[in-house]
Amino acid sequence: MCGIVGLYLKNRALESQLGALFEPMLIAMTDRGPDSAGFAIYGDEVADGSIKLTLRHADENYDWAALAEKAQSELNAGVEWFKNSKVAVFKLQTSAAIAEAFVKATAPEVLILSAGQSIEILKEVGLPENIADTFNLKEMKGSHIIGHTRMATESAVTMEGSHPFSTGMDLCLVHNGSLSNHNRLREELKREGIVFETENDSEVAAGYLTWRLQQGDSLNEALTNSLKDLDGFFTFTIGTRDGFAVLRDPIACKPAVMAETDDYVAMASEYQALTTLPGIENARIWEPEPATIYVWERSSH
Repeated sequence: MCGIVGLYLKNRALESQLGALFEPMLIAMTDRGPDSAGFAIYGDEVADGSIKLTLRHADENYDWAALAEKAQSELNAGVEWFKNSKVAVFKLQTSAAIAEAFVKATAPEVLILSAGQSIEILKEVGLPENIADTFNLKEMKGSHIIGHTRMATESAVTMEGSHPFSTGMDLCLVHNGSLSNHNRLREELKREGIVFETENDSEVAAGYLTWRLQQGDSLNEALTNSLKDLDGFFTFTIGTRDGFAVLRDPIACKPAVMAETDDYVAMASEYQALTTLPGIENARIWEPEPATIYVWERSSH
């Protein structure tokens, strides 16, 4: 059992409050996922031609300044960075491919949690409330955010096994459910060049979407194909640079509820996670239909 929450702001005036609005939603999912928690927040975009990486090292005293200095000299590129607990966000004036190759070659012990122009992924083992405090979630600003609380059923409790999982540039996935064909799919996707860090079935779903998008699918097409190729029970929420998407499997046995006002669209595994949102009593509330793709996005860049 796991908990999923997402908040997409239609009203840009609320962007400075995104973290404060979202924190109680994530904490409300503690009973569904006390083992680990994480979230992907979108905002603070870098310009075209630059890339933002979320990096993590197990040592909180890791020397990020030295890595930034090395990146600046070796890549001959502007580098800005800031640290948040065991994570650092690097903004580099270069391409994603060059930046990621540099990190893998120079600091193989550093994990790349996300890459894009907007996304930052933050996740840890522990209670959602502690993780929200660790990263100072309530002070964060942005346009939209998706989060997950995990009760491990398929694999070990590790930071790597916690959600969200990056699925490509500015894309990530959170998943509640279990896939029955993940072992076979993992082997097929490995042959296609997809790399996996864990034995987690949710990472297979993320890898599947990454692969479909690499094959040229739109997000909509990739999700439509997932209904054919993924066996099991799932509710997915997918973060994109411009918004988020929600999809439930054809049987829809994993719970999900949506709420929409003029100011926001929110989703959660349980209604109680939405009750702290402003104006919720007047929101349009519904349960997403099975095998139906819901997408909320700003007009593309």
